[in-house]
Amino acid sequence: MKQAVRVVSGTAKGRPLKSVPGTGTRPTTDKVKEAIFSMIGPYFDGGDCLDLFAGTGGLGIEALSRGIGSAVFIDKEPKSIDTVRENLKTAKLEEQAEVYRNDANKALFALEKRGRKFDLVFMDPPYRHKFGDELMVMMTAKGLLRSGAVIVLEHESGYEYPELIPGFIQLRHAVYGETAVSIYRYESGAETDIDKDEGV
Repeated sequence: MKQAVRVVSGTAKGRPLKSVPGTGTRPTTDKVKEAIFSMIGPYFDGGDCLDLFAGTGGLGIEALSRGIGSAVFIDKEPKSIDTVRENLKTAKLEEQAEVYRNDANKALFALEKRGRKFDLVFMDPPYRHKFGDELMVMMTAKGLLRSGAVIVLEHESGYEYPELIPGFIQLRHAVYGETAVSIYRYESGAETDIDKDEGV
């Protein structure tokens, strides 16, 4: 049985979020979501967010609820796209959002053509995929990140992404059961500053 999730804080606090039908997605639990936003926010004064591999859209919606100005949601699964749209409507945040069905790589090309830039990026790819760091490097090559942009990479706890990724400082690496969260800041040419933290 899938765990019910909701918007944890902000203007849409308490609004329930639907899960994607079937068993192919893992909605970020409220516990992990709260931990992520305590590390990167917890609140924002505008800015642009990209929710890649959006799934239910829970992370991008949480960011909008907490003050991010706009969000782009990308997922290649039709059921996920329908769920994101429903959840945005429930949270009354659809006017601040764009939702696209696309493969992650193709989406980055499309966003580059449109000249989009982001301050916050969520990536929660299927656990079998280990290319989050490659996508981060691709984002920098395509000019999609503003200086100081924060990338939140969710992955299985048994896998560790490199501490050194060109152009990025790893800010935190936290473990929550089977889930791990690695948080990076984009600062081209910056040195690495690691603050690892084991979650409860």
